[in-house]
Amino acid sequence: MTITIATWNVNSVKARLQSVLDWLREAAPDIVCLQEIKTIDENFPRMEIEDLGYNVETHGQKSYNGVAILSKFPIDETVVGLLGDDEDDQARYLEAVISTDDGVVRVASIYLPNGNPAPGPKFDYKLGWMKRLKARAEELLTYEENLVLAGDYNVIPGDADVHDPAAWEGDALTRPESRDAFRALLWLGFTSAFEQCDGRAHQYTFWDYQAGAWQKDHGIRIDHLLCSPQAADHLKSVEIHKATRGKAKASDHVPVVGTFDF
Repeated sequence: MTITIATWNVNSVKARLQSVLDWLREAAPDIVCLQEIKTIDENFPRMEIEDLGYNVETHGQKSYNGVAILSKFPIDETVVGLLGDDEDDQARYLEAVISTDDGVVRVASIYLPNGNPAPGPKFDYKLGWMKRLKARAEELLTYEENLVLAGDYNVIPGDADVHDPAAWEGDALTRPESRDAFRALLWLGFTSAFEQCDGRAHQYTFWDYQAGAWQKDHGIRIDHLLCSPQAADHLKSVEIHKATRGKAKASDHVPVVGTFDF
């Protein structure tokens, strides 16, 4: 069976609710990992999304961060948060085991810290978070499942993924430490869905609200689907839904959708 798995940083699900509902109706993805929902669990628009045929799990936080997973299939179990730092109260990680008609798929919705200004405490937090993510990812690979780590990684993998590398030099999203930590994830055995199916330069997933970035196509690619070897074997295509950025009250990110033939 063919299944679509999407990642989308919605930049406040309540502020973008109409855009989210419109896209869910039009694209009809099977599994969606949302980031930056910016609301507590109780205030998530669960009913409106459930009415479209989705099961919903959230890990919310007031005004900031927050992740969610929507699935047209049953969600069997969830893992909330990353282990390794008992003092970390930021809602940035949600993992779910989902039962499809043809077996189990595990997904995680990831909102990786931005890390600016760098260097500094926020950058240290980013690198520490990435280290904990790597540890969890390494453990998950031992399960030998169809696994997709989907999210806003706040990492620009290379200079081909940014409109002007010089303008972003020294930013936490391009610093060598960030890129090294991202590559370390891949080297565990993960495949970037975009790189496997597309790989073209200057295909962006984020355009800032400032300075006419969208109109000038001054974007960056920071939203990624990382696939276990099992999931990568079934990956058929990846599409960046760029048109959503041009709509009214748009998020500054756009959905990235992978199609799998499980």
